[in-house]
Amino acid sequence: MIELRPHSELGGAHHGWLDTRHHFSFAEYYDPNRMHWGNLRVWNDDTIAPQSGFPRHPHRDMEIITYVRKGAITHQDNLGNRGRTEAGDVQVMSAGTGIAHSELNEEDEATQIFQIWIMPNETGLPPAWGTKPFPKGERSGSFVTLASGLPGDDEALPIRTDARLVAATVEAGQSVEYRIAEGRKVYLVPASGKIEINGVVASAGDGVAISDEVLLKVSAHEDSELVLVDVA
Repeated sequence: MIELRPHSELGGAHHGWLDTRHHFSFAEYYDPNRMHWGNLRVWNDDTIAPQSGFPRHPHRDMEIITYVRKGAITHQDNLGNRGRTEAGDVQVMSAGTGIAHSELNEEDEATQIFQIWIMPNETGLPPAWGTKPFPKGERSGSFVTLASGLPGDDEALPIRTDARLVAATVEAGQSVEYRIAEGRKVYLVPASGKIEINGVVASAGDGVAISDEVLLKVSAHEDSELVLVDVA
């Protein structure tokens, strides 16, 4: 089953410094049919104005992945971590027993991010944070795993959940494939471009909720950037 969730139909809000769209119920947006997808709880599409961002705030018992689409985001937390993550890279935060952090756009241009929350396998663990640059060329024409809690994904940033985040860039006319293990769900969002997934066409910002499929064939109608989460 493949369900298209058009960007124009997502929840969201405008806060001046922040333009946000919610794929799942979040903050003041509530849809009982879009509470989660497997253990994927939040997928927010955020555009953050220059020299602004999220001031320090707490999290607990959640795996939080930030995929930077444009610009850069600067993280700072109460554990002493500080780091800047640029477009195409990810940072991960295991909130565990509690962490307080800020995420600021310290750049002179707007920053665009996907912020993705996945429920952890186990609660009450110590908090942690990490970021890592990934060679952009490696994901040209193929999916590359950037964050994962699954066995064998040793090169990816670790998360404490039964999930994997992958990304790919696909030129117009190219195709990529992703195989789905039995019983798992996938949520895919084109960060840019226009694609076709097993016959369903999706444009930039659309959500694609996938279940009971074995193989995804993704063909690019335009040069596209894809972000996919594979969850239990």
